[in-house]
Amino acid sequence: MTTPRAPADACSLLDADHRAVKKLFKEFEPLAESKAKTAPAKRRQLADQICLELSVHAQIEEEIFYPALRAAAKAEDLLDEAEVEHASAKDLIAQIRDGDENDSKWCAKVIVLGEYIDHHVKEERNEIFVKARAARNLDLVAMRHELQARKEELMSEMAVAA
Repeated sequence: MTTPRAPADACSLLDADHRAVKKLFKEFEPLAESKAKTAPAKRRQLADQICLELSVHAQIEEEIFYPALRAAAKAEDLLDEAEVEHASAKDLIAQIRDGDENDSKWCAKVIVLGEYIDHHVKEERNEIFVKARAARNLDLVAMRHELQARKEELMSEMAVAA
C-alpha cells in the first residue's frame, strides 16, 4: 500500500530549485580544472545559469517565503541567518558575473558559492522548512503558486536583462 503524497507546497518548490542548482554546480566542477579550449565558454555559460537560478530563488524567498514565515512562526534567528547567507551569496554572484572565466580565482568563487549554497540548503531543509510546515496559519500550497508565478516573472525579466 502506498502512502498518499503531501500536496506540492512552497517548500517542495524551493527544494526543487535547490536540487536543480546542485546539479549545475556538479556539472561545473570538472570544468573548473579543464584545459580544453571550450572549457572557459562552458564555465561561463554554467556559471551564468547558476547565478540566474540563485538570484531568482533568493528573491522569491526574500519577497514571499521569508516574510510569510516571519509572520507565522518564531523563526527570526533562522531567517536572519538565511538573509545574511543570501547577502554573502549575492556578493559572490556579483563577483562571478563581473569576473573573467579564465581566472583561476573565478572558478574558486563558483566552487565556494556552491559550498555556501550547500550549507544554506541544509539549514533550510532541516530547520526552516520544518518550521514552515509546522506553522498552522501558513498556507504553503497556495504560497507555492505565488512563488512559481513570481519565479517565472523574474526568470523572464532577468533572462532579457542578461
